[in-house]
Amino acid sequence: MTTNNKRRTLAFGITLNLKRIVEDKDREKIYSKRVKAGKRTYFFDVRSTRSNDYYLTITESRRFPQGDGFAYEKHKMFLYKEDFDKFVDALQETVAHIKTELMPDIDFSQYAVREEEDYTGSDLKWD
Repeated sequence: MTTNNKRRTLAFGITLNLKRIVEDKDREKIYSKRVKAGKRTYFFDVRSTRSNDYYLTITESRRFPQGDGFAYEKHKMFLYKEDFDKFVDALQETVAHIKTELMPDIDFSQYAVREEEDYTGSDLKWD
């Protein structure tokens, strides 16, 4: 392969990858739910695939000071329809185990915050 052909192949591959990234970013958000939890925020987003199927992304976002401003650390998990029930069952079972077996004396209702309350865990305001 000549140098010119290598460059064309590389450029074409980069163009395809960039196009795929742009398409993924533009993929429509069907439904979104935000859960504030102290210094962390969780996002539950339903998105669609190219073949009009749906999946869930769960993103944990944590804001921390950096220099004169703030930066965000994000962790994302993808959950597909074939795993929804298994995931929910395992989550419920695990939380129940913690509540009943490991921490039976804790009143977990004390941590419940009504949705209309804006709990951030500090006096800092998020813009």
